Order: sequence, then structure tokens, then C-alpha cells
Amino acid sequence: MDVQSLLDALGGGRPVYIQTHDYPDPDAIASAFGMQQFLRHFGVDSTLTYVGDAERASLATAVRTFGIELVNASQLSMAEDDPILLVDGQKLNANMTDLPGDEVACIDHHPIFKDISYRYADIRSVGACSSIVADYFFRAHVPMSADVATMLLFGLQIDTSYMTRGVADLDLDVFPRLFRQADKTCLEIVESRSLEFTDLQAFGAAINSIRIFGRTGIAFIPFACPDALIAQVADFILSLAEVDVAIIRARREAGLKFSVRSVDPSVHSGYLLSHVMPPFGNGGGHAGMAGGFVGNEGIAESGLDLKSFMRMLDDRFLRYIAEHQKEGA
Repeated sequence: MDVQSLLDALGGGRPVYIQTHDYPDPDAIASAFGMQQFLRHFGVDSTLTYVGDAERASLATAVRTFGIELVNASQLSMAEDDPILLVDGQKLNANMTDLPGDEVACIDHHPIFKDISYRYADIRSVGACSSIVADYFFRAHVPMSADVATMLLFGLQIDTSYMTRGVADLDLDVFPRLFRQADKTCLEIVESRSLEFTDLQAFGAAINSIRIFGRTGIAFIPFACPDALIAQVADFILSLAEVDVAIIRARREAGLKFSVRSVDPSVHSGYLLSHVMPPFGNGGGHAGMAGGFVGNEGIAESGLDLKSFMRMLDDRFLRYIAEHQKEGA
């Protein structure tokens, strides 16, 4: 990290936009909120923005509790030269809408699948983007409020499934420091509001549709729901004793959203999606968790109806998994 290089890339003090990935999850919002407060220390004002829905129960509670101001990109008048700092995602990724402004900087923890030239980039292979943002505070000796510490701890815990998934040294280093500074009462309130009544429909659809092939569970949610909920369903399916790889497909008005989870060391979730999705769509992510998307145009180009298209992709998923399990045996 190089704070001065980041400040220079953002325009030397002019207002900036901090953009999360679409349908932001706790790690995305925590990282954006943390960077907003970090930049404010250096006199840089910012607006937090996103595309999609950010009204998950736990997130809505966190936003209210900590007074986080989020502005949907549809409500902004952004100029082409307005500087954007991307957090918890990268330009041209399937889950990062390309807004009119200039993406001059990126802070992220996902693998790089497309080479993009930023003025400033800090992309590290760690469990949560929140850990990278916390590192900025600690290494630059910038005071961190209890609200920021609590949100960053929340984001870190959720993205690493409470320090059990994809944890790196940096996550372990910042965790105790965040824990000491966090408001434990507020954290408990935020974490306890993780589901809404309507979420049960998504879990029910997945339970009713799940099919298990070997140790791979594949399920379908036939209606639109937020990315964070799809991810929760994927985690739920992965919790089954019979499943080492979970693949969830959810219908969207614009296509199909995919969420993959894996505890099989021979099956990298991100590589699985980046291999199977093209040319119909794209995807990527970490070894343990990844996301992807196929638009309606990709489905149409296949010449198949939706049911046949999903069956064809299932076959591609299962062939890839079988090949890599054989290589890892």
C-alpha cells in the first residue's frame, strides 16, 4: 500500500466515488465505508455507490446502526472524468457495472481475471477486502472509530465464514485488532439480523430442486433474489454432509446468476466458473467461493431453451469437476 500514490491517483483531494460490486455484501459495504472514513482523514470527500439491491436484513441494520450513506448509481449524475475507487471488485468483472466515471483506483481481494490498467491498484489474495482496508488504517496510523472497526470486523467474518474459509495471514493479523476496537453489542445486533421472511422462499426453492451428482450439489432458484442471498443458499447447500461443491443458479430478468462454493481442494470455484461460463457468460472468484452470470443474449445464442441450457451447463460443470478430481487423486 502507498497512501500518497492512492491520493494522487484519486485526483489530489477532489471528491470521488467509491463503488462496490453490484448487489453489495457485508464485506463490500464495510470496505467502502472504511475507505470513505480513511480518505476523509486526508481531506478527501467521497460518495458510496453501488448497482442493484443493498437491502439485505443484516446490511440494512448495519447501514442504520452506523449511519452509512449509500447512493444507488441510478440516482447519480456522474461525469466521465469523475474519479472512481473500486472496492471489493474489479473493472469489467461480471458483478461490477461499468459506470460513466473513470475507474482510476482499485482495492480488492479477488483473483485478477482481466488485466486492467489503473492509476493505483492494491489487489491482494486475502480472505476479505475488509482486511486490506483495515491494513490501511493500521499501517498509516490513522485513527479508526468503533463504527468502522465493527463494520470491518463484520465484513471480515462474513466473507471468511467466521475465519474458516480462505483465511490469509493479513486476515489473522487484523482480526484481533479489529475485535478489540469493535462495538460487540452493535456487532451482535447486526449479525443476528441475517435473514428475512421472504428469504425462506429461496431456501425452499433450492431444497426442492437440489440434485446431487457424486459430491456436487446443484440447485435452482427460479426467481430474482440478491447476490448475498444466493451466496447464503450456496453456503447452506455446502453444509450438507454429502456435498463438497455447491452450484446455485438463480433466475434474473436479465439472465442467470451463479454462485459456487467448494471445499474440495481439487476444485477451484473461480477457475470452474471461468472455464465453464464462456462463451455464454463469465465468472470467477476464489478457490472456495465464486460468482458468475449469463445474460439472456448468451442463452439465446446457445439456441437452447432455458431448461436445456441449464442442463448443458450442468454437464460442463460436472465434466470439469470430474476431470480435476481425477487429476488431484
